[in-house]
Amino acid sequence: MKVKLIYHTPEPERVVAAAARLCYSPVGAEQLAEKMSDEQVGRLIGKIVEMGHVSTLEHASFTFAVEGVSRVLTHQLVRHRLASYSQQSQRYVKEHNFEYILPPSVASREGAREKFLALMQTIQQAYDELVEMGVHQEDARYCLANATETKIVVTMNARELMHFFELRCCQRAQWEIRRLAEAMLAEARHVSPLLFQKAGPSCITRGVCGEGNLSCGRLQTLGK
Repeated sequence: MKVKLIYHTPEPERVVAAAARLCYSPVGAEQLAEKMSDEQVGRLIGKIVEMGHVSTLEHASFTFAVEGVSRVLTHQLVRHRLASYSQQSQRYVKEHNFEYILPPSVASREGAREKFLALMQTIQQAYDELVEMGVHQEDARYCLANATETKIVVTMNARELMHFFELRCCQRAQWEIRRLAEAMLAEARHVSPLLFQKAGPSCITRGVCGEGNLSCGRLQTLGK
């Protein structure tokens, strides 16, 4: 898996702080952004996150380039609808010698790895034969596996990222999208450490767990 933050709102924390200050100020956001010191921005960001004044976080956006992930992952990812996605097309990109994601639970079990790899080979052969028979690749792709590797560009604002991290950094999240969320969080923190300082699963951010009887038990260990 390769995750890279390729673009973000310039000075995202200052933008968010200026938007928050504007709500209670007679002067404009541009003037506020210019006049605030880094220390003032930091204090205000901390207060915003603590108070839950999260609408102001929507003014900062982050764009990630993601490679080496499966269609299983992207089917889950696009359920986060307050985001923009551009995904590699199986209709126009021929899947010759297609790459695929091997789940750890398959790779670690005797016999399972071989069965999985054999199936991928069979799928590749069927796909190639269909294309050779004149079937357009937009129809030949119907036989491809969910494990097929794909690439996607994802843009989310900071508020949606916070929500995404709460759900997908959770230990109960499916392993592949959890790895993606953790990698995206690391990238976001690198350029905006104040905004994402306390980002993560809801047990950490809000002290709650929505998993009920399926909880991993992490919440009970926090603060001990």
